[in-house]
Amino acid sequence: QVQLVESGGGLVQPGGSLRLSCAASGLIFSSYHMSWYRQAPGKQRELVATITTITNSYGINYVDSVKGRFTISRDNAKNTVYLQMNSLKPEDTAVYYCHARHMTVSSRDYWGQGTQVTVSS
Repeated sequence: QVQLVESGGGLVQPGGSLRLSCAASGLIFSSYHMSWYRQAPGKQRELVATITTITNSYGINYVDSVKGRFTISRDNAKNTVYLQMNSLKPEDTAVYYCHARHMTVSSRDYWGQGTQVTVSS
């Protein structure tokens, strides 16, 4: 059974930092592109960042609104993907979800349960 378990969310003041982690189990982690999405109240889920597999040279993409502030990384030995979030803004407030998609079988994809990030003074 595949599981993606996020952690690291919480309440932080504007300008602060958080590091989200997503621990994966039940899959061959190195074969999956890993992404972070977020969903704010009343808004659609948004792709925040993606890191691909070694087959795709660990390519990284970010949504424009987080470029220069967020960093996605992965540790295949620990089956974990991270999202380092710096210079947080109130508009970053959302539930953050981890997502895994197989590098060749796109229908093989999984979601975590989400972790709340609240940026407020």
